[in-house]
Amino acid sequence: MTSPTPIVYDYSRLVVPDDAPAFVRQAALVEADLKYIAPRLATCRQAVMDNARLWVTGGPVPPEKQPLDAAFFDLPHQFLDEEREQLDRIIATANRLAGLCDRVVVLGIGGSYMGARAVFEVCCHPFHNELDRNARGGRPRIYFEGNNLDNDAAGGLLDLLGEGDDWGIIVISKSGGTLETAVAFRVFLDALKKGCRGDMGKVRERVVPITGETGRLRDLADAMKLPEVYPIPDGVGGRFSVLSAVGLLPAAVMGADVVQLLEGAAAMNEVFRLSAPLENPALDYAGISWLMQVRRGANIRLLSTWGKRLEAAGLWYDQLLAESLGKHGQGPTPLTAVNTRDLHSRGQQHQEGSRDKLITNLVVEGCPSEPIAVGRSEYDQDRLNELADRTLPEMLAAARAGTDQAYADDHRPTADIRLPGLDEVSLGQLFQMLMIATVVEGRLIGINPYGQPGVEAYKRNMNALLRPR
Repeated sequence: MTSPTPIVYDYSRLVVPDDAPAFVRQAALVEADLKYIAPRLATCRQAVMDNARLWVTGGPVPPEKQPLDAAFFDLPHQFLDEEREQLDRIIATANRLAGLCDRVVVLGIGGSYMGARAVFEVCCHPFHNELDRNARGGRPRIYFEGNNLDNDAAGGLLDLLGEGDDWGIIVISKSGGTLETAVAFRVFLDALKKGCRGDMGKVRERVVPITGETGRLRDLADAMKLPEVYPIPDGVGGRFSVLSAVGLLPAAVMGADVVQLLEGAAAMNEVFRLSAPLENPALDYAGISWLMQVRRGANIRLLSTWGKRLEAAGLWYDQLLAESLGKHGQGPTPLTAVNTRDLHSRGQQHQEGSRDKLITNLVVEGCPSEPIAVGRSEYDQDRLNELADRTLPEMLAAARAGTDQAYADDHRPTADIRLPGLDEVSLGQLFQMLMIATVVEGRLIGINPYGQPGVEAYKRNMNALLRPR
């Protein structure tokens, strides 16, 4: 595997000299802050690697570390090396489904679908589902359900699927007990049975669960005698599962290169292991973000994506950060923006509202598609002929630079995460970087980033209302 062009985290605009004027230092970090955080980041890195090693060696997890879903860290290396056979089976299943189905419905909620949705938006054509089969590279149309209890959305998709048998289901739930996904699976499975005219052989070919080794979905898969069931590994929580079968199978079905996705993540692991603090994107993003919160009150973590295709990646990160760090009255509030769209909605608040935000631009180097120029027109009432040779990527870059400058002029500095491309390798790096950074920040805050007890509370209440004793 050759080393890919790495992600760059540029926080230089957030740091000013120790002797900068007081009004400048109030909005930014100073060089002394970096000296303070560097050794703490090194300690956090060692702890993250030690915890990941517990899962590799099979060592006992001390009670004070429970839950410890640290096995996500080594998934890229495992799939690319000792578990390559499982990866090959995932790809074979994906190709089989793609050949059999014109549409595949991915059922899951939270981390069981958000990573796959990010891959779909980054790696597929922006209008993938509208293209004909050849233009889609022979891959099926992809739909995401089971992530809400929305009658209209579920009914609309059932209408679209119709009464045929040319579609399939990937259902993802570690326990099988999450109501939204379980209900959707029953409803869509019933529709698929009808489409297959009760032929359970056909149904079994078209349904692939991804679940834990035990639980309701596993029991259901066994009862149905489904031939292909993929595991969610022990020690991998839902929001950290994108680089397991949870994300890899849907990604492979839609035609994404899952090997490159894993290679990008593996490369980020190596950077994390070997690069020094303040030269290490995962460590630095965690440390700078935490410092901006505790030293400067920036408790709104705004990921500002420049281009529509990164919105789902931002929403995936929203869940990762919120469920991991939003505990014990602590943790930043995540927010994803898509620019320039949201400059015309939230931009005013970001420019002149409360000074409680850390804005990080998520940008892509270069342009993955042919740049579109404005062009000349005989009708120049819009005064655009003077921009005739300018392209949309040039305009987006100018908008970003102008926005950063406007924020800086009002002492609201920003940072950048720069992706080398809009592709699987870059996205794999980003996934792994943000998962590692979230765990590191949990250690800086002093909380366990794994588990989500607050989410379980709503589930208990909802089930009590629906299933009164």
